Amino acid sequence: MDNVGSDSFKIRKIRKNDRQEVARIFNYFAANSYAVYSVEQKGERVFSVFFEKAIAFKGIELDGKLIGFGLLQPYRQDSSFDHTAVLTYFIDPEYTGKGLGSRMLNTLIESARKKGINCLLAHISSKNSQSLAFHKRKGFETCGRLSKIGKKFGEPFDVIWVQKSI
Repeated sequence: MDNVGSDSFKIRKIRKNDRQEVARIFNYFAANSYAVYSVEQKGERVFSVFFEKAIAFKGIELDGKLIGFGLLQPYRQDSSFDHTAVLTYFIDPEYTGKGLGSRMLNTLIESARKKGINCLLAHISSKNSQSLAFHKRKGFETCGRLSKIGKKFGEPFDVIWVQKSI
């Protein structure tokens, strides 16, 4: 697939008026994939949860429309873990496979480094082979697996934790 040209999109800070689009993207994945564990639609409150907890919260904009978002959240609230963050990012399915996930990851890595974070974690459903493959290609290593702790679409799934030092 073609990569989206660098002039046609921009990665920027998420703003409060992005709440509807963040919810739309998140809720698509909740209803249609294992990328989000929940099956319930979260509405705009998902934005508030992300916005309040985020260390960094970025959006991908194309022609004035938010088509993806990513964020870093603290692994834990204890200062012992200030150097560790958990990644989350979602790209509108119409734009996946075009290099935007890699660009968002690079932006979040840059944000993490500026904040003194040197360890990134992500937790991924075992049923989300696309995300597992993406993170492996990007140098993340599996560091833990919680067997059959989730169930979605009538299927049990594992939660796989991956880690990368930056």
